Amino acid sequence: MKAHSLARSKGFTLVELMIVVVIMAILASASVAGYRQYIRRANRVDATSALLRVSAAQERFYLQKNHYATTAAELSDPPPNGLGTAETGLGLYDLAVASADATIGYTVTATASSAGSQRDDADCRSVSIDQSGKRSARNSAGTESAEIIALCWR
Repeated sequence: MKAHSLARSKGFTLVELMIVVVIMAILASASVAGYRQYIRRANRVDATSALLRVSAAQERFYLQKNHYATTAAELSDPPPNGLGTAETGLGLYDLAVASADATIGYTVTATASSAGSQRDDADCRSVSIDQSGKRSARNSAGTESAEIIALCWR
């Protein structure tokens, strides 16, 4: 009788094993979601650094030609005619240059590419900067606020 009860207590039951599997699945799903959010935040640097680079390129362009570039294509020409900066480093964002008047100013906007991994970033769908250095950002609903700007540009 004793040998029989000892043999029984040495193993795991199927219920215990399933409980462990469920706990591991919950922990894994939470960690994957957190990791994805971390990667999205880290990839925002691709947009902000490209915008700062294009902003500096716009100022150099203005010094050379006495007007701002009106399209990203003007900036993407290789030197000496252009500055070669119309793309983000990782290709996660699409850059667009808008200019109401090329002699007064510009706005450069980086929008999350629909083909890249940033398309799921609902917090910072687009970020932009203008000739005065004013930064802005919009979420996927098109809302712009000081909190969103701080989140996207940090």
